[in-house]
Amino acid sequence: MRARDLRDLTDDELQHRLADTRQELFNLRFQAATGALENTTRLKLAKREIARILTVQHDRGTTPNAKTSATKQKVQS
Repeated sequence: MRARDLRDLTDDELQHRLADTRQELFNLRFQAATGALENTTRLKLAKREIARILTVQHDRGTTPNAKTSATKQKVQS
């Protein structure tokens, strides 16, 4: 999915998509370790999609760690 399409999704849909893609990546890694993975490019594509989703979330400021890192910056100042 393109970043442009991801930007059209709601925050909840992005979270769900991220969880699904991470699960897919886990399954692909498991298949690669057991030798059952035929198309290794799917690993690369799953990683890229996760990065795209995280980038969109970061741009929106909706990442789970965004709130804690903002709090840390205030404390350090």
